[in-house]
Amino acid sequence: MRIALVAPLAEAVPPKLYGGTERVVSWLAEELVKQGHRVALFASAESETTAELVVCAPQSLRLAGVRDHLGSTLAMLREVRRRADDFDIIHFHLDLLPQALFHDLAHKCLVTLHGRLDLPDALPLYKAYPEMPLVSISNAQRRPMPSDANWLAMIPHGLPPSVCPFNPNGGSYLAFLGRISPEKRPDRAIEIAKRAGIRLKLAAKVDAVDIAYFKTEIEPLLDHPLIEFIGEIGETQKSKFLGNARALLFPIDWPEPFGLVMIEAMSAGTPVIAWSNGSVPEVVTDGVSGRIVDSIEAAACAAGEAVHMDRRKVRAEFERRFTAERMAASHIAAYRVLLARASANTKVMKLPVALPCRARTLATGLGTNGGAMRHSGLDLNTAG
Repeated sequence: MRIALVAPLAEAVPPKLYGGTERVVSWLAEELVKQGHRVALFASAESETTAELVVCAPQSLRLAGVRDHLGSTLAMLREVRRRADDFDIIHFHLDLLPQALFHDLAHKCLVTLHGRLDLPDALPLYKAYPEMPLVSISNAQRRPMPSDANWLAMIPHGLPPSVCPFNPNGGSYLAFLGRISPEKRPDRAIEIAKRAGIRLKLAAKVDAVDIAYFKTEIEPLLDHPLIEFIGEIGETQKSKFLGNARALLFPIDWPEPFGLVMIEAMSAGTPVIAWSNGSVPEVVTDGVSGRIVDSIEAAACAAGEAVHMDRRKVRAEFERRFTAERMAASHIAAYRVLLARASANTKVMKLPVALPCRARTLATGLGTNGGAMRHSGLDLNTAG
């Protein structure tokens, strides 16, 4: 297949430092190329890929200090539009704009939604452009959406097994990795570590919007012998950071759409201690790849017991459910369903106006099935 992958311009693909969506796009692109598909990646100039790189910005916008990404993104989408005939599939990883600008090409397009969907401002757009096929990254992510949303598939993230190598021994500290923000609850992580009497290392970036929260709520909690704030780290540092941890703390207080760091930790064999919000119950198998908790006390207890969890079983759970190979296979299946649907609709449109009874029945059946598929979507859940 000839596949276009359209990434956000906020970070390089893969990111140089923090970044989730762009990292997933990179893993997907590399695996699709590996499996023999012709892939074009629309991304910033700093991106590194074995696919054809279509440069749409001279530098990742966040590191360039650009706050408003709308103009650059619209310019990129014009280039995608110009080359649309070059591709069998155009796969967007931008949440909103493709619906409005590519709805007439919906037969060959799909949009993977990476963010939260409970924000009311987005719902009118999905209702206005129901023809655009959507892919979710968890079942929990879908819950705020209307029941008739045009879901094509649910495909969890996956990563190459070599990105976060298995560490059979782990280490003595608890890890917190991600962003310093109220919904990620670094304050909970700090309290858990203090209650458990175990060192905590926080490797996290602070966005401009969260500086006040960091200064007033988190920074005063860092002056403690068990707590170490590292700041934002890159890919090489991250694999060691997770692999050398006793457990990853994921004490979120929001409907997390997926939580990429959970499967990165699992790849390293590091169990995850997480609150039961959003996608967590879909990602963590309680008692196998980590513990799902609902209180500081339960989390502190789980942190103490994490040293006894079988890290080989944690890694095995990752290999069974969350590899890039399985993620790519699920996407290829979704692409084929989309192309088959378009082909079936074309055949129906080409039927003569005056149909024999049997042909009329066939045409009606094709139309009904196509409509049902449009709203039900595929369960391409590689998460077991």
